[in-house]
Amino acid sequence: MKDNRQKFTYTYSVPTASERREIEDIRRQYSAPQEPRSALDRLKELDARVKRTPAALALTLGVCGLLVFGLGFTMVLEWAMFAGGIAVAAVGALVMAAAYPIYKTVLKRLKKKYAPEILKLSDELLNVNEK
Repeated sequence: MKDNRQKFTYTYSVPTASERREIEDIRRQYSAPQEPRSALDRLKELDARVKRTPAALALTLGVCGLLVFGLGFTMVLEWAMFAGGIAVAAVGALVMAAAYPIYKTVLKRLKKKYAPEILKLSDELLNVNEK
């Protein structure tokens, strides 16, 4: 009679300490936070929001203005559409020039909007550290 049993081998390796830390870091990014955020985390988040929003807006305006400016130059140099090309390039230059004042205006508004909460959180953190 024939023996139909097959040999089965299984190997298991435990992750090293560094692999385990990396796995836990990745897992933490995808899981919902269980612990409440600290005041310092909230303060950093608000500060980043105040700075990031106007920067993204200004960068977007600057890039769009540059593209329109480039289209105007293309109209003049390649397609020989002088009047239209100069007008389009001027519009692009105006959009690029407006990017920085818009950045400053939006930054000022967001600072005004979030100032009370940021100052309250920073006062809490500073008073805790002094005790």
